[in-house]
Amino acid sequence: MDLSLVALLLGIGMLAALATGIWVAVALFAVALAAMMVLVSAPAGPVLATTVWGASNSWDLTALPMFIWMGEILFRSRLSEDMFAGLSPWMRNLPGRLLHVNILGCGIFAAVSGSSAATTATIGRMSLPELKQRGYDERMAIGTLAGSGTLGLLIPPSIILIVYGAATEQSIARLFMAGVLPGAMLCLLFMGYVAIWALLNKDKMPAKEEVIPFIERLLATRRLFPVIGLIVGVIGSIYAGLASPTEAAAIGVMLALLLSWVSGTLNRKSFAEALMGATRTSCMIAFILAGAAFLTVAMGYTGIPRELAAWIGSLNLSPYALLIALTLFFVVLGCFLDGISVVVLTTSVILPMVEQAGLDLIWFGIYLVLVVEMSQITPPVGFNLFVLQGMTGYNIFKVARMALPFFLLMILAIVLIVAFPGLALWLPQTMLSN
Repeated sequence: MDLSLVALLLGIGMLAALATGIWVAVALFAVALAAMMVLVSAPAGPVLATTVWGASNSWDLTALPMFIWMGEILFRSRLSEDMFAGLSPWMRNLPGRLLHVNILGCGIFAAVSGSSAATTATIGRMSLPELKQRGYDERMAIGTLAGSGTLGLLIPPSIILIVYGAATEQSIARLFMAGVLPGAMLCLLFMGYVAIWALLNKDKMPAKEEVIPFIERLLATRRLFPVIGLIVGVIGSIYAGLASPTEAAAIGVMLALLLSWVSGTLNRKSFAEALMGATRTSCMIAFILAGAAFLTVAMGYTGIPRELAAWIGSLNLSPYALLIALTLFFVVLGCFLDGISVVVLTTSVILPMVEQAGLDLIWFGIYLVLVVEMSQITPPVGFNLFVLQGMTGYNIFKVARMALPFFLLMILAIVLIVAFPGLALWLPQTMLSN
């Protein structure tokens, strides 16, 4: 049978399985098993067993449940209140004032959470009522939160970067380093847009609040020390070469438990809820990764990825044309699947094309996460949109319209890292050379 027809039939089978509403992991296993049993002479059962064991028996993936647990613990702490109180006095003189707290708060929480939805929910739970009470434009408040919440995917420790690193056998520490500058750049783009919007729409901004003396601002900053200490303990230990990402994740859990205990939010109920939340999320991701690994092996037996890479190579597409096509593909796919599913579903097929085009796989990981970030605020399956819909009661498409300017800024961020690859590669190359 022609391999192009086989690929088409498998793709249709995958879409049909997902359309039924079954779990993504089950759909992956079903399609891979069908391909193995119909198209390949190798025994499907032993291949399934060895592949699932190999995908699960990965030391790098040990960091995944630990970072998720750390985020669950902090989600139930007073971290968002402390960050708002520590940041807001310094933002009052900037154009846009407390709207910047949404952006910086999400950036800071992203550095201790690794989850987009958790970042949006934690910061939004505190900031949206405060901003509404102070008279800030609701559309801009929700838009900044929707866009900035996606930073949880990019700024380390990013759960999706761990998944990408495990799937592509790339260094997770290097991926974490590569995400720092693009994450900071995205924060600056968001803050720049908010400042310009505030200057052009002064009628939509509340009256200026009383200026807080410098000493009082310094005193308020003390409430940021715990979270800064947590970031330094987790990310600093990786960058300094003192701990691997897995060891740093364990350090993060210990520090998060200590921080929660000191703030008075750690009790038997919150501990059990955080542990169960982390267990559910980790099992879901592990199940998807196992299914994706089996599908990858099945596709390898059929020869489809090799043929597809050869076909792409025969088109003589430039790297830029390939990236434009992939961006459109990932955004459309992200309208129907969550970010982790997008990464694990496409890795086996996309990587041969990426390697054929000569693109650095560390750089491509950051590009991929930026595109997946965009999908977090595109309906109908944008996780950040779901979180904000639950918080505000607005229709998901209305929330998506509020987030549209930040979606466009993410496109600009992709253009910038394509034009200047050093934004993603400079830090890991510099740190490793030293």
